[in-house]
Amino acid sequence: MRTETLKTNPKKPEPAKIRKAARLIRSGGLVAFPTETVYGLGADALNADAVKKIFVAKGRPSDNPLIIHICNKEDLGTLASNITPMAKKVIDRFWPGPLTIVLKKSRSVPKITTGGLDTVAVRMPKNKIAQELIRDAGVPIAAPSANYSGRPSPTAAEHVLEDMRGRIGLIIDGGRTKVGIESTVIDLTSDIPLLLRPGGVTVEELKKVIGRIRIHPVIRGKRSESVHRSPGMKYRHYSPDAQVILIEGTKAKMRKKTAYLVRDLRKRQKRVGVIAIVKAEYGADMERFVGADKERFAAVLFRTLREFDSKKADVILVQAIPKKGLGLGIMNRLEKAAAKKVRIR
Repeated sequence: MRTETLKTNPKKPEPAKIRKAARLIRSGGLVAFPTETVYGLGADALNADAVKKIFVAKGRPSDNPLIIHICNKEDLGTLASNITPMAKKVIDRFWPGPLTIVLKKSRSVPKITTGGLDTVAVRMPKNKIAQELIRDAGVPIAAPSANYSGRPSPTAAEHVLEDMRGRIGLIIDGGRTKVGIESTVIDLTSDIPLLLRPGGVTVEELKKVIGRIRIHPVIRGKRSESVHRSPGMKYRHYSPDAQVILIEGTKAKMRKKTAYLVRDLRKRQKRVGVIAIVKAEYGADMERFVGADKERFAAVLFRTLREFDSKKADVILVQAIPKKGLGLGIMNRLEKAAAKKVRIR
């Protein structure tokens, strides 16, 4: 299969290009497109045969639910059987934006789209290209991240092409995404909301609107036998080819440990990359300083993992940040990507 890339203006998408992509969606094909978080791999969410192609293209387990994207709040009524008052509060505050809500599904949604579950995950993206594509297609679009399963999520069209060349028909190139990590996912099917995946909307922001929130044990690094109603919970994700080592501790201790590990690894002829929040000359083959700016860290995280892979890094050392605000989402991705953690007491 030939994979075509259509470059478009992210602020004023060319209608002809959007129409071409929308026709492909309506005909049961796959289209990769940008959202404000990462690039998504889209298909008609209500067409079971089209949705099946997503799982095949990504090499994704069929019990891993997909998020459905809509362009109007009113469209939620066709996908969910019960829109609770709490859901309405959340929608009014955070849509469009990087927040996915989980509700009981309606009969119109095929079980393949929800990973066999009786719940459905839905969000309304803020990205102009995504909105226009959904509107022109005339159907809700199921869209997980447009990468091969387990790889770092794509934040640019070239990342999609790396993983999906020959697997899908079309990529809409709308430049780099802004948020850089996936949407927050919150389960609103019970009286007390349950955070399933931290992301672009922080827990602190959600609590201001809905009060108490439970955190799923998986987010805290614990095992859980409960039903996984969100992507990013059950399987290993976000991993580059290089081994990721996550370093946790005070800034001074992380700086010292990082420098030591770089020296040790290079003595063993390993190519080393460093993603640092503490500025120093570590002597690695490739280095990226992100500092204390969590928004910048999130925006460049997946891009840097892929960049270091392209430069043939054997090991990537990443310094940890506090799990507050956007830091919870960043650390969630890093903990899933890491093959090893080093905690310095």
